[in-house]
Order: sequence, then C-alpha cells, then structure tokens
Amino acid sequence: MLASSISKCLLVLIFTFSLLLCLPQGVTLALDNSGAKNIESTVPVPTQVRPLLDTTTIPAEKVDKFVQAYLQVWQLISRREGELQAAETELESLRIEQDIEAEASAIITQAGLTKQEYLQLLGLANVDPEFGERVAMQLQEARK
Repeated sequence: MLASSISKCLLVLIFTFSLLLCLPQGVTLALDNSGAKNIESTVPVPTQVRPLLDTTTIPAEKVDKFVQAYLQVWQLISRREGELQAAETELESLRIEQDIEAEASAIITQAGLTKQEYLQLLGLANVDPEFGERVAMQLQEARK
C-alpha cells in the first residue's frame, strides 16, 4: 500500500516536472494523491513562491475547469501507473511518460486551460491556504 502511494506520487512528480518546462524559473509546484493540501509530507514547498495569479480575481468557472482537469489527470496517472512500473527498459518507460504527458496536456486543453494556467492554479492551491481550501472543497464535491 505504501509502495503504491509512493510510486503514484513519483508518477505525479514526473508529470509535473515535465510540464514545469513551460513555467518561469523559481515556481515550484506539487501534487498530492488526495487532492487536498497535505503535500508537505511528500514534497517541500518553498516559502517564497510568488504566485502569478491573485486568488481574489480567479473566477469560479476557472476553478471548476482546474478541478475537473486535475481529477482527470490524476485518474490518467492512476490508470497508467502499472504500465509505467512494468516497463522493461528505460526507453519504454520514457515513451510511456511522454504518452502520459501528451494525454494530460490534452485533458488540460480540453478543460479550457493552458498548461501554464493549470500549473499556476496548482501552485496557488499549494501555497495559498484560502485558495487551497477552495480547491479542496470543490474536489470533494466533484468526487461525490
């Protein structure tokens, strides 16, 4: 069980790092496996991250799009986790990671967000307690 959680977190981090290539330097983001704000135990978040968005001006529609994309990306990673772990070569593993990244990018785009917007909202949810709570509540509602 613990090994599964750790490997899932690693997959999420692999995906996140591949998407980070399009973000400005100095922005550090993380995902957790519950959709909540409890990421401190898996990935440290720098104390001086400066979000590019102001939480008070983010419309509910954009947060809804983010929540839907986040859940779909998480499901994608969960679904493909076994395939990635079963890869016999580094090249096969890389191909699977690239496939996952492409599918995740398509999910984010179909949700009506850019990769940069998605990652900014993800980062904001991890560093801004009020916005993180707002996202966590919507994640709980979406899972019902």
